[in-house]
Amino acid sequence: MGWVSLLPPIIAIAVVLWRKEVLLALILAIFASEVLLQFGPGSTSSLSAAIPMGGLAMIDRIVAVFADPDNARLLTFALMIGALLAFMYRSGGVAAVIDIIVGKGFVKTKRQASLTPAIIGMVVFVESNLSVLTAGLVSRGLFDRYGLSRAKLAYFVDSTSAPVCILLLLNGWGAFVLALLSAYEFEVTAAEVLWGSVIFNFYAIVTLIIVFYSATTQRFYGPLAVAENKADSEIEQSEVQEEVFEATRARFMVLPLLTMIFGMAGFMLWTGGGDITSGSGPKSILYATALACLVGYLLLISDKNFSHKHIVEIGIKGMNELFPIVLLLLLSIALGASLKMLGTGSFIAGIVSGNLHPIFVAPLLFLAGGLISFFTGTSWGTFAILIPLAMPLVGAFDLPPAFLLAAVLGGGVFGDHCSPISDTTLVSSLAAGCDLLDHVRTQLPYALTAGGITIVLYLLTGAFFL
Repeated sequence: MGWVSLLPPIIAIAVVLWRKEVLLALILAIFASEVLLQFGPGSTSSLSAAIPMGGLAMIDRIVAVFADPDNARLLTFALMIGALLAFMYRSGGVAAVIDIIVGKGFVKTKRQASLTPAIIGMVVFVESNLSVLTAGLVSRGLFDRYGLSRAKLAYFVDSTSAPVCILLLLNGWGAFVLALLSAYEFEVTAAEVLWGSVIFNFYAIVTLIIVFYSATTQRFYGPLAVAENKADSEIEQSEVQEEVFEATRARFMVLPLLTMIFGMAGFMLWTGGGDITSGSGPKSILYATALACLVGYLLLISDKNFSHKHIVEIGIKGMNELFPIVLLLLLSIALGASLKMLGTGSFIAGIVSGNLHPIFVAPLLFLAGGLISFFTGTSWGTFAILIPLAMPLVGAFDLPPAFLLAAVLGGGVFGDHCSPISDTTLVSSLAAGCDLLDHVRTQLPYALTAGGITIVLYLLTGAFFL
């Protein structure tokens, strides 16, 4: 398809920035992609015929999302997490935990409140979405208590979870990348290449440094600084307003949350046959969330203040509140699948691979990863496209495989942080209770700063190896 394969994601980004309607942007992008597939090379369809056929193909593409069990699990998880969040909030459990944290003096200042989601994000590294949700859930009340914006919370949870998960790699990402590396022969094992990439993953490291610097010094720039310092700013006005629930019992939040965290680790071990790195992330997080919902239900039903009917109503209301996010996730997945068929990611990768100079290998791989992830909204797909491209370059340029692998992994996370159509971006805004576009706008300057520093570091490191 060539350059025309970039048209659908460009349409999505343009509509998001122009109309600020993500749902419409995703629908139009899927439609454009399917029309191009109908009208592409080898097709006998005319444009007038491709347009209505593209509309029908768009419907089939969305329906096909459910044919993949992992996609269906992700969407089911997104609904169930709505019920779990409702159990914790509407029961007064979250308010009780916040009272304890503040009352015991664990968090006394804005600085300590800002560090809370970053620390939680580093501790819960088993799965990026779980990390985001846990950090956001625990920190919402603290940020409200100390007058900190939800845009800031969204930045902290998003910019901590993915970098930590891509550095520690004891999760689904690690297993996936290890499987891709197993197809190549190196002087060391694939596992050693994977772990060796940690010290070269400059984007993740720089991003975490910026996060902790910002949280510690309380110094911000760009739209995020405006959100923090101007109470009447556009970002503050657009933040989600939520009901306030009276504090009851901390166990209504703590026990389901612990169940989800430890359940995730346990199910990763179980689905991986005793090896956590081989476990299924989609299965584990769904099972853990279901178990946490059950624990939440049992805790509430044992309390005389909650009847079965009341608990069910709470759960359904929580699911309803998350339905728009579920719909966005559904369309994002469908768009990613359509763009894969269109060859958008492969085209971007091909441009980079045709213009490589030894010192620019890692920087260009990083930029390619960022572009693919930005336009497709998926880090997983970026890794699948670029790792087979990067690994053969190891022998051609006599560069360490871990060095090039790190550039690919960092690029995938970088693009994810910048993209308004990324599922991670959606989940982060959900976890923080922040408007999606506000989150994208406030995080973008920080992601670009870290990306720029990363490119310089890759150039310097590449010069050292050469």
